[in-house]
Amino acid sequence: MPRKAALPFVFLNLAMTADGKIATANRRYSSFSSAQDKRHMMELRATADAVMSGARTVDLNAVTLGPGATKYRRQRLERGLPEYNLRIVVSRAGSLDPKAHLFRKRFSPIIVLTTRSAPEHRIRRLRAVADEVKAFGSEEIDFRRAFRWLRRRWQIRRLLCEGGGELDGALFQAGVVNELHLTICPVIFGGASAPTIADGVGVANLADATQLQLKSARRIKDELFLTYRVTRAARRARQSSR
Repeated sequence: MPRKAALPFVFLNLAMTADGKIATANRRYSSFSSAQDKRHMMELRATADAVMSGARTVDLNAVTLGPGATKYRRQRLERGLPEYNLRIVVSRAGSLDPKAHLFRKRFSPIIVLTTRSAPEHRIRRLRAVADEVKAFGSEEIDFRRAFRWLRRRWQIRRLLCEGGGELDGALFQAGVVNELHLTICPVIFGGASAPTIADGVGVANLADATQLQLKSARRIKDELFLTYRVTRAARRARQSSR
């Protein structure tokens, strides 16, 4: 039996309020973290082959998922990486807006991951603006298959995900996350509908939770910059992958 292709190293980067929110209830981008956190984000992007985000994050905000200023592109080149990272958007139902700001910036390929249940008319619209649209799974995205394909087809070894909460939750459930970078900011949003770092179904029992180990922690003024290593994936993910 042939050996399965390796998965990329998947790491998440998120800024979180003190009450665990990554955005306000309207889910639009809120610049609540410091300039230092923005630099931290760009420094992490400079280490990644690809940057990934969920469809709603791309729809609602003027994001490009690119490497940013010249100094960060220079860092990429010094590491032996291409000047510009690949960009990936996850849209389970293919509802990503083809007029989103992301598609107007053509500096690097854009890949859309979706499912076979996405309507064909949506897929056609996305194929007109994206470099590749690929379906994995019938109703839910099979991230293990998708990420093996990304490594094989696009040579992605380090994949950075920047949210939102539903995508992050699905990645934890799939057991594909290796590392979490978390900035805790001194602000409270509140609201039951405001997204957290891992929305979606979640686990029913504590024993099934994803387990983390703290790798590093530093305080810069009133923010905490934490890095966690995933030591055990969600139990549901291990069972469903058999």
